[in-house]
Amino acid sequence: MSGSPRQIARRSLERGLTLIELIVVMTLIAVITSAVLGGSMQLPSARLRGSVTMIASAIKVGYTRATATSRNLRLVMDIDERKIWLEESDAPMLVQSKDTSGTGGADPVTAAEKAAVAEADQILSGPRIPKPQFHKIESSGFGEMTGASGAKSLQRGIGFRSVQTAHDDAPRTAGRAYLYFWPGGLTERASIQLHIGDSIEDSRTLTLLVSSPLTGKVTVKSGAAELELPIDDDHASDRTDNGF
Repeated sequence: MSGSPRQIARRSLERGLTLIELIVVMTLIAVITSAVLGGSMQLPSARLRGSVTMIASAIKVGYTRATATSRNLRLVMDIDERKIWLEESDAPMLVQSKDTSGTGGADPVTAAEKAAVAEADQILSGPRIPKPQFHKIESSGFGEMTGASGAKSLQRGIGFRSVQTAHDDAPRTAGRAYLYFWPGGLTERASIQLHIGDSIEDSRTLTLLVSSPLTGKVTVKSGAAELELPIDDDHASDRTDNGF
């Protein structure tokens, strides 16, 4: 590098200032781009699709694991906490259609489920059949876990709009919802609606529909798609584990 020490120092300073200015400009471009993408809903929409994919993967894992292990499984969807995880039971499971407690006949877990079961028990009389208990699967295999509990959160800004499975008497918008899987390859029909923020607009909602209990196939619909049950499917979810 030719020139006097003073000139060299000046050129070095000028190059340093140019680099700093370049970094500032690139930072401003990144900030403006993020703001534009966020304003156009591209980023929230991407997070919505990512959450839908995660739940679809969890359904596939639950369906496959139930068949491979000959055990009953269920996908737990915590609507309030916006989390999902898989649970497994060693006992046979009889799912009750139009169940008001939301557990489908399993052992109640939350305070609301226990209260609903207690209220139902006051109406019924006679011996009580023990309810199957479920425990979390520590490694459920549908993506990186957020902790040792095996739960995975929906992406930021995404929540459950409503969840209804075949054993529910109505769509659930709070508490927990459950989707059951049985050995031999069978699950329930379900409608799982996710939305961006608190919006109820169909343009910000996607629905996962489990429409084939025999295959566990999941389809994704734009907007809010309600659960549709065949006329003769009132007792289609009543199934006991026969061990095959």
